[in-house]
Amino acid sequence: MLKHSLRCLAGLGLAGALVAASATPAVAAADIEPYFQDTTLAAGSTKTTRLLLYADEPTTLNEVSVRYDYRSLASKITIAPADGQECAAPEPGVLVCEERFGVSLSELPPLGSGIYRGVTGRVNMAATPGAQLGDSGDVVVSFQAAGGQRGSHTSRVRVGEGVDLAGGPFTTHSSRPGGKVSVPLAVSNAGKQTIRGFVAVFELSYSVRARDRFSNCLYSGDHLVSCEFDEEIPVGEGVSTTLNLELARDTYAPSNQGGSAEFMTRADFEDLTRVREAVGGRAATGGNGPKLTLTEASNRVRQADQTDVGPGYDYTGWTITVAGRNGTDLAAIGDTLRGRAGAVVTATVGFRNNGPATLDKVNADGEAATHTVVELPPGTTAVGVPAGCQLRPGTRTYQCASEMLLVAGKTYTMDFRLRIDRVVPHSRGTVLVNAPCECPGGGTFEDDIRPANDRATIVVNAAQSGGGGGGQGEGNDGGAGGGGGSLPVTGHPTGPVAGIGALLLVAGVAVCLLARRRTSRFVA
Repeated sequence: MLKHSLRCLAGLGLAGALVAASATPAVAAADIEPYFQDTTLAAGSTKTTRLLLYADEPTTLNEVSVRYDYRSLASKITIAPADGQECAAPEPGVLVCEERFGVSLSELPPLGSGIYRGVTGRVNMAATPGAQLGDSGDVVVSFQAAGGQRGSHTSRVRVGEGVDLAGGPFTTHSSRPGGKVSVPLAVSNAGKQTIRGFVAVFELSYSVRARDRFSNCLYSGDHLVSCEFDEEIPVGEGVSTTLNLELARDTYAPSNQGGSAEFMTRADFEDLTRVREAVGGRAATGGNGPKLTLTEASNRVRQADQTDVGPGYDYTGWTITVAGRNGTDLAAIGDTLRGRAGAVVTATVGFRNNGPATLDKVNADGEAATHTVVELPPGTTAVGVPAGCQLRPGTRTYQCASEMLLVAGKTYTMDFRLRIDRVVPHSRGTVLVNAPCECPGGGTFEDDIRPANDRATIVVNAAQSGGGGGGQGEGNDGGAGGGGGSLPVTGHPTGPVAGIGALLLVAGVAVCLLARRRTSRFVA
């Protein structure tokens, strides 16, 4: 279960960082965009958080200093270091911390996402004894680094009432591709205050679809994202309902599908998602059907903001065992090129998922669903290589990782820019999908139902007389995608998060922050 996938987008970084970056163009400058999540605090509790730094190319920051300015809340909250970093308080309401080892920004999955993230040392935020319900103010978190890199982000911090949501037990179910399944949604109040309204945010496998369209829930296509409830839960009591789900016909079988629901207060949900609206991101769409209700609950007016002070068991989940046989055929795609000696041509190669099943390897480890190897034709040299490909030592063969979600019927290609060093008539290279990989998680797909089409060729012919061949080579080069610096995906532009409900609602923190410098906007 991807229990922390929601918080990762605002703090921890896990599968939730799988944002649809391919929908937004890259920019040239390696500007750094900081992000510090909004927070609701309760008296007597502490929340640990950290500054996130986003960029659109790999960057290492040295001599990093982070400043937390909470003077507007100096008598209401405290901020203290949590990771043993060197910090000082030059004045009340200000904390300055030094990152002794610098901050490295590395690429978030999937490969070729084009979004890089680094994290600074953690800090503890707590409400003071003098804080009152409803107190609110801004925390301005800024950083500066060697070379002049700097930036700041202003977040809202407010004081609320502490409650404790507890999810119901995990359950196991069974179905077949295209089948229906009903799962329980249960939550209880494990705290000392009545819970007045809450939100369930769903983390569901790509193949798990919603059958209903409730008016108090949000959806992305057929995928359930979240539901907001007005019901109160008295101390020690619980409420529940049933969700009617179904499996897509292209669900891989046999397999285990499913997901989880994380429960949070409305204030905590606002803290998690408010940045999307602030930077122009659009949320998922609401349903047009009846309201999803919970049993044994009453509707009352919302009072003070509330925050969950006992996270860790505020979720429930389901495993759906998918029976039957529904496999996947990945078919390699080659290319035929023509050019003179010295010409640079582009080989567009990869594979197509012929189905009938979608191959879903989305997990917390960020591993590829399969690997493809590309052996260059004799007489050529690669001058532009996709970001997800590495040259095998001592060979002319590149090993390339795929995305984690490969949808049935979609094509996944990448561009190799090849310089023709010498003309070798009918020079042939090889494209092999489902190639062996010495990877921690196995690294490849070994159950292809039609391995005979796993191999294709890259053919480079001799140039035609009169310069015609050279013209074709130059024209092919003009169609190169991304100059060899990206891993374009032609069939599924939103990448592996398309259809994972919880992530689609809050994903795009990085995309939206970076989009403030772009003309396009992330849409979930």
